[in-house]
Amino acid sequence: MTKQISSSFGRPNKGKTSFGMSVFNLGNAIMGSGILGLAYAMANTGILLFLFLLTAVAGLSCYSIHLLLKSSGVVGIRSYEQLGFRAFGITGKMAAGIAITLQNIGAMSSYLYIVKSEFPLVLQAFLKTDISSGEWYLNGNYLVVLVSLFVILPLALMKQLGYLGYTSGFSLSCMVFFLSHIFVFIITYFTECIKKGTVPQTAYTIPILAFAFVCHPEVLPIYTELRNPTQRKMQHISNISILIMYTMYFLAALFGYLTFYTNVEAELLHTYSRIDPYDTLILCVRLAVLTAVTLTVPIVLFPVRRAIQEMMFPNKTFNWIRHVAIAVILLTFINMLVIFAPNILGIFGIIGATSAPCLIFIFPAVFYIRIVPKDKEPMRSTPKIFAACFAGLGMLFMIMSLSFIIIDWTTGSSSALGGH
Repeated sequence: MTKQISSSFGRPNKGKTSFGMSVFNLGNAIMGSGILGLAYAMANTGILLFLFLLTAVAGLSCYSIHLLLKSSGVVGIRSYEQLGFRAFGITGKMAAGIAITLQNIGAMSSYLYIVKSEFPLVLQAFLKTDISSGEWYLNGNYLVVLVSLFVILPLALMKQLGYLGYTSGFSLSCMVFFLSHIFVFIITYFTECIKKGTVPQTAYTIPILAFAFVCHPEVLPIYTELRNPTQRKMQHISNISILIMYTMYFLAALFGYLTFYTNVEAELLHTYSRIDPYDTLILCVRLAVLTAVTLTVPIVLFPVRRAIQEMMFPNKTFNWIRHVAIAVILLTFINMLVIFAPNILGIFGIIGATSAPCLIFIFPAVFYIRIVPKDKEPMRSTPKIFAACFAGLGMLFMIMSLSFIIIDWTTGSSSALGGH
């Protein structure tokens, strides 16, 4: 019989969220601003190597979620932090909670920084005004606060993550619109190329594409709220979400790369804007991407709030005042970072390179090794050997990611090879 725990945050309850809404929420959690940099990544790898790397990362992410769900099923716990507690006591719980908090605060900061920098340019182009005119509605600082106050905060105050299924579906549809525009653009571009009789060449280099499917902090909260939850059902949700985003990632990278080849910039929208910054369709696409990025923030905020409650109020039941206060404090802190200290966002690159491998590779593997009883799976059994190798792969990715960031800083260059 599976063992229950007393914490209200980790205990399985009667969920109400449907299969489809869970797919939308997890897909939205996976999707990040990194989709705009995938064409640049493909320009550095070439199509075949990019496809191989993306396929490998998708497969590893599915396996990682399998380890999480298997550990959760053994002890009846649906909380990342409580799995850490079960595996390594208070140290494991705090390590998981801190990693989730740092990773997701970094992600939310990057999303809101995009809103701050891109939204004024989109409004300026729509209104055909000069951004130096000093109008308050063209000031990115005001705009990011307004978006946080009137869009993100109301969604973040929802009691359950499942309620965001509709906004997640809309967010994914915005990215589909973005993808369809790139497809139309490439058809037009190739028609012109054929008329001119020119076909650009492909460039091949080897970057690293390790964290394109970061969704692990959201998996167990979504599992908790799933209607009629089973480990098999949640694994299917994870596999479908990853497959959807895998397809979108590859097509976005392929269409963007085939349009511009080695001239593609680190952020794809900037490349399109270079052609005609006032083109109505391009502006609509930029607005759709901004909408998608904005609607991802509440999904990412939920696991942070849950982690904070697990670390600071582990035995407390749900309380609306605490629920609202944590969301307001988090959004205020992130807005202050984005407005007053945008340069500190570079620090989150280091944090992400440390916390992401832990959440994706290391923690699921070591929790699995510690939680699954030795009488069921001995330490030398094949599943645990695979899990140990998986943790070692996570350490390798962490070292490689930190090395690339240090090289970028020392050379003054930057790459866009992540998922978030």
